[in-house]
Amino acid sequence: MTFPIYLTFFRILLSPLFPVFYLGYESLGISVVWVPYILLFILILSESTDLFDGWLARRHNQVTNFGKIIDPMADTIARITVVFTFTQGVVNLPMLIAFTFLYREFFIGALRTLCALQGVALAARKSGKIKAILQAVMAIVVVLFLIPYVYGWLSLITLQRISLFLFSIGAIYTVLSGIDYIFINKDYIKKALL
Repeated sequence: MTFPIYLTFFRILLSPLFPVFYLGYESLGISVVWVPYILLFILILSESTDLFDGWLARRHNQVTNFGKIIDPMADTIARITVVFTFTQGVVNLPMLIAFTFLYREFFIGALRTLCALQGVALAARKSGKIKAILQAVMAIVVVLFLIPYVYGWLSLITLQRISLFLFSIGAIYTVLSGIDYIFINKDYIKKALL
């Protein structure tokens, strides 16, 4: 258990706080005006630990096999939590968009596991890293749009249209990055399947 792995676990434990504050702010006695700022803090903290744990592990030669497994899992938990949270409340994304993100992660994760069991390590793709950045940016932008919404400067329909537009782009890119991953690794995947 290295410090970068503790940071990764912290990111996993931080993830449920996003829906708790987004959906349960009234029960917690928090004014709706504070909700976007709290959500923004959670997202920035989560994304910062994602950047910092990997950098720290490489810098101090603390890259472990466990870390290679738990870090992408923590990323998936954090980002999928945000997408599914946004299917509820004022953002109200269609569930289909959330499942697009979820299925891609499960499918690629299953392929990686299958190939790893056969002794084949599938390398991460640049498209996957772009996908992760895109998902983080989309979530932060939607939360930023919640600020004018809670003050009454942005209508609900405009907020929902902006959110749908952003996450639709993200969903399309997520599917394309999954196809790219399969295509580039098709020989390794065939080998593992056979």
